[in-house]
Amino acid sequence: MKTIRALLHLCTCIGLVLTASMLTAQNPMSKAPNAKELPVNATNSSGTPEPQLQKRYPRYVIQREDVLLISFPLSPELNQTVTVQPDGYIDLQSAGSVHIQGMTVPAAVKTIKHAYVGILNHPIVNVDLQDFQKPFFTVTGQVGKPGRYELRSDLTVAEAIAVAGGLESTAKQQVFLFRRTSKSWFKVEKINLKDILKGKHVNEDAILKPGDMVFVPESTFSKFRKYVPYSVNAGSYLGGAP
Repeated sequence: MKTIRALLHLCTCIGLVLTASMLTAQNPMSKAPNAKELPVNATNSSGTPEPQLQKRYPRYVIQREDVLLISFPLSPELNQTVTVQPDGYIDLQSAGSVHIQGMTVPAAVKTIKHAYVGILNHPIVNVDLQDFQKPFFTVTGQVGKPGRYELRSDLTVAEAIAVAGGLESTAKQQVFLFRRTSKSWFKVEKINLKDILKGKHVNEDAILKPGDMVFVPESTFSKFRKYVPYSVNAGSYLGGAP
């Protein structure tokens, strides 16, 4: 009797396995539990690639006018200081010109090593940034001193506006933070300064990153006020009490 029950149980299990296999074969979209998907480049409706997420701690990339100190521990006679030209090239002693604009320092080291392969045997190269583009932010619009400022420490949007001379009387208290996420994409964030300056939602006062731009628009009333005659009280002109 036990043998019959065991056989029946075995047949039931085999039937369930066969049924599952048939369902999987009929549904080509089903995936194995450990199956990996190949990455797909995301695009929007216009076919333009979507911006990629920025790295948390991106390396500095070499810019035009940066000054580099290139040293050769085993061949000090080749030590040199070079400036990145407007076209992105540097002129190397005895090795010609190489393009390094847009590279990180480790990538530039590899490029310079390759340039000296025919001159030195297994060259050892060190590259140090002597002068480089300082981190900056820009404040524009209705502020006292619009312009570009060095980002020497952690600043919030409200602090950046204070550095730029504060809000003008014509300013709107909803400002915009523009942050570049790629060469052709900006992330735009609206920040309500009115609440922040009153101590509300202070955690929404974003910390600036290098290259950020803060735009302070003109208030709607300020735009309208241009067309109100100076001899007319604004309250009466708007239908209010004189």
